[in-house]
Amino acid sequence: MDRRQFLGKSAAGVASAALLSHLPANLFAGGKMITPYRTFGFQSYVWADALQVDFPGTLKKVQSMGYSQIEMCSPKSYQWKSIARLSTKEINTIINDAGLTCPSCHFTYGELKDELDDRIEFAQELGLKDMILQSFFLEKNATLNDYRKAADKLNEIAQKISKAGMQAGFHNHNMEFEKIDGVLIYDILMEQFDPKLVKMQFQVAVISEGYKASDYFRKYPGRFISAHLSDWSATSKKGVPIGQGVVDWKEFFKTAEASGVKYFFVENDSEFFKEDISYLKSL
Repeated sequence: MDRRQFLGKSAAGVASAALLSHLPANLFAGGKMITPYRTFGFQSYVWADALQVDFPGTLKKVQSMGYSQIEMCSPKSYQWKSIARLSTKEINTIINDAGLTCPSCHFTYGELKDELDDRIEFAQELGLKDMILQSFFLEKNATLNDYRKAADKLNEIAQKISKAGMQAGFHNHNMEFEKIDGVLIYDILMEQFDPKLVKMQFQVAVISEGYKASDYFRKYPGRFISAHLSDWSATSKKGVPIGQGVVDWKEFFKTAEASGVKYFFVENDSEFFKEDISYLKSL
């Protein structure tokens, strides 16, 4: 090896060592990668009041805890007036300056039905990968057929979102895990949604109703794109820090990643956020 080759290989070795030093210690075992390196984000709704008072400061505060992504809520439809006054470019700059990225955002059914072109433009300017419908919020007396029609409408909306280069998604609440005529609403939606056009964002909080995310990841493989993380105590019947409740998180991540989940957003009580991220990064 001549001097030039030696220096080149040495420089590459130093660079490689520097890169590896920034990766988590549990990423490798015996020289082989053993698990994907997960990053964790948070759902902005948890911090809604603080974000409207101090948008940049609150983002930096949460980022400093160890979160690297934010899932926004559409400021326009969520009535976040102080943020809605900002241009989309300004919102994006503030998010990036806080050390965060924003791959996903929640939208209301009304704005996706009535202002889709405008919302797609907003999403593209924000650099989104996913546009998530927060829920249909149909009337309590809605029928299964009403849910089927709403699902068909989202399929139509999702076609335009797909053509714009993004993925449409649907976020569940507890209401989709109720039954009509003995049939689970969530299963009807899964039957009606186009599997390619509408991916699912699973709300882990439905564990409080006895429904496990991992069961649905197995039942509908490849249908999920993201998840909202929280935990539940069967003893106190209330939310607790992640890792202190009934959710089997090792099973959750194993089945979630196998089913295509790309993004994990914590949506728990804000006072639990430090404990949440500490536990999640320890897995």
